[in-house]
Formats: sequence, C-alpha cells, structure tokens
Amino acid sequence: MNFIYSFFNQPAIIIGLIAFIGLVALKKPVTKIITGTGKTVIGFLILSSGGDIISGALETLGPAFEDAFNVQGVIPANEAVIGIAENLLGTEMSLIMAFGFIMNILIARLTNIKYIFLSGHHILFMSALLAAVLGTAGFSGVELVAIGAFLLGSFMAISPAIVQPFYRNVTGNDNIAMGHFNAANYALSGWISKLVGNKEKSTEDLKIPEGLGFFRDNTISTAIVMIIIYVLTFLFADSAVIGEMSGGDNIVMFAITQALTFTAGFVIVLQGVRMMLAEIVPAFKGISEKIVPDSKPALDVPVIFPYGPNSVLVGFVSSVVGGFLMFLLLPLLNLPVIIPGLIPLFFVGAGSGVLANATGGRRGAIISGIINGALLILLPAILLPLLGDLGFTNSTFGDSDFAVVGIVLGYFYNWFGKVGIYGIVAILVAYFIYSAVRPAKKIEV
Repeated sequence: MNFIYSFFNQPAIIIGLIAFIGLVALKKPVTKIITGTGKTVIGFLILSSGGDIISGALETLGPAFEDAFNVQGVIPANEAVIGIAENLLGTEMSLIMAFGFIMNILIARLTNIKYIFLSGHHILFMSALLAAVLGTAGFSGVELVAIGAFLLGSFMAISPAIVQPFYRNVTGNDNIAMGHFNAANYALSGWISKLVGNKEKSTEDLKIPEGLGFFRDNTISTAIVMIIIYVLTFLFADSAVIGEMSGGDNIVMFAITQALTFTAGFVIVLQGVRMMLAEIVPAFKGISEKIVPDSKPALDVPVIFPYGPNSVLVGFVSSVVGGFLMFLLLPLLNLPVIIPGLIPLFFVGAGSGVLANATGGRRGAIISGIINGALLILLPAILLPLLGDLGFTNSTFGDSDFAVVGIVLGYFYNWFGKVGIYGIVAILVAYFIYSAVRPAKKIEV
C-alpha cells in the first residue's frame, strides 16, 4: 500500500512513466527515450519547484493578510484533510488511487471521453474524499474500493472534458487538457465571461503608455503588482507578526523580497511548463496511437499560465476580491467562516483568469474572477459541516470539485442511503455507455 501511495504522491514519476511508455510505443531510439523521459521529469520538477516557491511566498502573505484585516476562521487545506484520511482509511485510499487510475484509462479506451488525468496530487486528494464519504456511508472492503475507484476514474475523465471547450479556446488546439479538480469553477468562469465580457478586448493586449514601457515585460509587471500587494499588506499588519516571520528584517525590504521571490517562482513555473510540454506532447502521441487512441493528457493548472501571463494576475487579484467579499457574507448566511486561502485563490484564480480572458476579455476575466473567488470560499463552507460529521473537524478541501463531489455524495446518502450512491454510479455507467456508442464529435481547431 505504501508503494501505491508513494507513487501517486510523486507526480513527476507518473508524468515520466507516461512519457516513457509513449516513446516506447512510438519505437523511438533508446537515446530519445532516455532524453525525452528525463526532460519530461526534469521539466515537471522545475514546474513543481516554481509552484513550491510561489506557495512559500504566499504562506508569509497569508498570516499577514489575516492579521492586517482581522480575519479569523477555518483555512481550507487539502493536505490537512489528507493527513486525517490516511490515518483512518489509508489502505482503502491507496487502493482507490491505483484502481481509479486504471479505470480512467479504461474509460478513455472504451468511450469517446479521451482524457487521461495526470495530476497525481489531485488524484490523491480525491481518493481521500471518496474513501471518507463512502466509509461513512457504510461501504467497506471490496465494495468501498470498487465504488471509490469507479467514481475516481469517472471524475478523472469527466473533469477535463467539462473544461476542454474553454481550454481549447486558449491553446488553439486539442493536444492537452486541464488536470485540476476545479472544473466547476473553470467552466463557470469561461461561461460567465462569455456572457458579460468582450473577448476582443484581451487582458494580454492592454495598451501601455511609452513612459511605462517596462510594464510590457510580464516578469516586471508581475513583480510590481506583487510588491504593491505585499508592502500594503505587511504595513497594515502587526509589526510583531511580520517581525517574527522576517527575523527582524525591515518590513518594507522583507515585503519586497517576498514579492520578488513570488515572481521568481512564477518565472520558474513558466520555464518548467515549456520544457515539459516540449517532451510530453510528442511522447503522448505514442499513447494516443498505440494504447488509447486519440487520448489527451490532462495536466496541472500551471501548464496554462504561459498562454496569458497578464490574465494570471487579473484572475488572481479578482479572485482575492471575490473571496474576501464572500468571507464577509458567510456569517449572514449562517455558514462556517472560511478564511480566503491565498494558495488556491492564486492557482485556481490564475487558471480561471486565463480561460475567462479567452472568452470574454479583461471585463469577463475580472467579473468571473470575483465569482470564482467567492465560490472558492462558499463551497468549502457548505462542505465543512458534512466533513465534520465524517470526523474531519475544522478541516475542509480548498478546491471546488472536491466540495461539489463531497456535497453531492454526502447529501445523496443522507436522502436515499446507499441506494443514492448506487444511483449516481448507475447514471455515470449510462453516460459512459452512451458515450461509447455515439459517433465521436469532430472538433475543428
């Protein structure tokens, strides 16, 4: 069980293995197999390192933000829930991960839903949620693992499919897809942006006066925006709180350093994405041609960032605004208070911003970003009482699909018992049978 858990907890190995299988299926020379696999793994590790740098910088901004604006409540944290789930249902969670991945491949092979989900950490998170909900619903042993694996594989196939029409607008092709369990927010952002925005006025085409020409450089513009956010937040926060984090350094200099560290992480992410895609997309053709015809890799959200660097910032800032507004509204709705977590607000907000900009330009990105941020606070607040009943007191997931799946499964069980869960399984089976027999839709890109 520990091997299975470790495997899915090392997404770089999953990505490398997929690249290796694809290159072997294409009968590439040994040198190309080695270099292609190696560069794919290294590119992903570069991407992950950049993401870790961003997360680390946001971990200093988060407490300062809470102190500066007197924010108190529960912080959504996928990792916190995972720690509890592993202790309670570690074996079941590991088996659901392994068989769920196999189920995803079978669905892609036998139906017209041709997406293979490759974000290992999100597979891990969804496995934990399913194990917890199904375990509380009275499932156990083989029944729990079988139902959990089927549901996991189903969600791994359906989630990218929901986002793909909007993803395709951004990339201009159908080569890759979104492997990040926030499909509800991503698709809603693209749809709302299309309704309220104007894609002809893109965030990426903002006209910069000659005197501010340095803003045309995405690295510099990101640094300046983040410096403003960090400096203002740190100055409003209690100096003792900042002093403890900074080790006594000057508050302004510490804020600037953290903002530039964030920017460095963002640049590293972009470089890792370019390196990984240069290898994984050609390698995946081997999977597509030989093993799962016409399949597409569903990759983590940072892969979309290079397609709209300005939209990344607009989506992030707008999502923070929406998250903070919903935080203020939660007490009025008699829901638990959820503190806006800056890490999900950045990554999901950035992805939503890029997708929304493609359908509704900057106005659409801003409006849908605010709604995205609000949902990232509202959905965990609705899920939290349900997780409390499952033994996960004061812990909740920070991504929308975990909340949606948990809420639907939890309430179906509360209303109908185990029959409700089997009803969801039956609906999904019927959907896959329909997808398998209907002609594949031709996509023009």
